[in-house]
Amino acid sequence: MTTHTADPTDAAPRVAVKPVSFTRVLHSEWIKLWSLRSTYWTVLATLAAMVLIAVMLGVASMVEEGAAGPDGQMAIGMGYSFAQVVVAVLGVLTITGEYTTGMIRSTFAAVPTRLPALAAKAVLVAGVGFLLGVVGVTLSYVASYPLLGFDGAASLSDPEVQRIFWGSGLYLAGVGLFGLAIGAIIRHTAGAVTLILGVLLMLSTMWQLLMMTSDWFTKSYPYLPSTAGERIASPDVSGVVADGPQALAPWTGFGVFMIYVAITFLAAAVLLRRRDA
Repeated sequence: MTTHTADPTDAAPRVAVKPVSFTRVLHSEWIKLWSLRSTYWTVLATLAAMVLIAVMLGVASMVEEGAAGPDGQMAIGMGYSFAQVVVAVLGVLTITGEYTTGMIRSTFAAVPTRLPALAAKAVLVAGVGFLLGVVGVTLSYVASYPLLGFDGAASLSDPEVQRIFWGSGLYLAGVGLFGLAIGAIIRHTAGAVTLILGVLLMLSTMWQLLMMTSDWFTKSYPYLPSTAGERIASPDVSGVVADGPQALAPWTGFGVFMIYVAITFLAAAVLLRRRDA
């Protein structure tokens, strides 16, 4: 009587190993992004901030009877200033959250080249930021229209209004990318959030104080990241302040802002490849 010895290789299950493609990396990053509660709170906070500003300006126009109250462009074109804070934090948390939990090691183990993972995060953050900007302005228009009336509401056929609609999405997309890049460089949530908010909010204020000491600060003020970038989303203010610095054209300002984003992203990509997880 003979005993049959099973070949270990016959019992081993065969698992089909599929190559790591950018589509698969993007899908995994999509799952990680929307599995976090902070993402949903970010979406709600951004939309709520933009709508609230529009409603407040609409109410102000009703209170100021006979006075030159806020117009329709201002009602839909001011919400980005508060929404940018939330979107910037979302960009930071998209990558620093993984460093905090240690999940970044698993991410880099699955994507050894690392850059596709950063690129996938960038696509998602930019897409979410753009949609939040466009949807937020749309909701702001709907919310402020009953308060401003037909004569006071922004005209959708006006090219400047169209610029505010699409420009808000573009600016918030850029802000999200900026936050993601700084988060990849700092790798610490508190430090990255402090830096990105300082650049977007505090830097321009400090520059305005320094403008009293030198003309150089006055001439360079329009080229600051937030000052230049927000031109694509804000109502046209050219000629409002005669003695102030000359504001850049909307698309020129957005181009300057994206140069800052591109340089920061390049630094993040280089450091991501060189440093240990």
